[in-house]
Amino acid sequence: MECIGSENDVNVVESKNSETSTKDDKSDITSDRPTDEPSDDKSIEPTECKIPKTEENSIVESLAKASSDSVETVDIKVIFNKKKYDVSPPSNLLISEFKKQLQGLLGVPDSMQKLMFKGLLQDSQTISSAGITKGAKIMLVGSTLNDILAVSSVSKQDVAEMEKASTVKEPLCKQKIHRKVLDKGVPDDAMPGIKSLKESLPPVPLSGMLNKHGGKVRLTFKLENDQLWLGTKERTEKLPMGSIKDVVSEPIEEHEEYHIMGLQLGATDASKYWIYWVPAQYVDAIKDAVLGKWQLF
Repeated sequence: MECIGSENDVNVVESKNSETSTKDDKSDITSDRPTDEPSDDKSIEPTECKIPKTEENSIVESLAKASSDSVETVDIKVIFNKKKYDVSPPSNLLISEFKKQLQGLLGVPDSMQKLMFKGLLQDSQTISSAGITKGAKIMLVGSTLNDILAVSSVSKQDVAEMEKASTVKEPLCKQKIHRKVLDKGVPDDAMPGIKSLKESLPPVPLSGMLNKHGGKVRLTFKLENDQLWLGTKERTEKLPMGSIKDVVSEPIEEHEEYHIMGLQLGATDASKYWIYWVPAQYVDAIKDAVLGKWQLF
């Protein structure tokens, strides 16, 4: 007896046949895969994508590394106090750093150096940008702290007198070491002094003063450079404010409008550079400028 199915039954049969056909197709695809790869799709992980280095990139990297590893040095001569010194700084070295190297070699503080090569070298320049090449000669202008201290050097007798005076608290103007200068009187070209008055530093150098040898002294304050220029007939010393350890002063008896002032350049009292006939109205301003208090205003 023939059984006739309904329309729904026909659809079910067609659906099953379709699924069977799909499975067969997938089976065929799976069988085409290499046998050493896992058949489970979930076990396949994406591999990292790497861009291979080109030959051009390798050359650039090699040149950059070689440039950083090897910096050319320049063999030059530095002339200071009529003597020549052979140095070999890197071509990319800043002049400011070069001065620090010369400080260690020659004892001249970097802030007190002037380097001359076809004109004044600037700190922001490098050896190469300044046009300095092999065999070049650079002139160094400056003074060591020992040179400066030599100007204010005192004898053993003077040191003994100062130690004795400090023990008995004798005023500076009464001490024998200072009387040698004070007994000569107020210099004719001394700037007018005013006692019991405080004024700021004048726009012009302080002049008409004397040192312990009786020579003329001029003080110029270069606050923008943090320097005190100590000028004498022989030369001008450009002292960094930080190199001056202390400033002492006392009024001169019978001439209270003027002071004796000592700039301490070293560790001991013997290193004081004495200045006589300093106008009293500028004493506090001088101390403030040298010791850095002016920076607060």
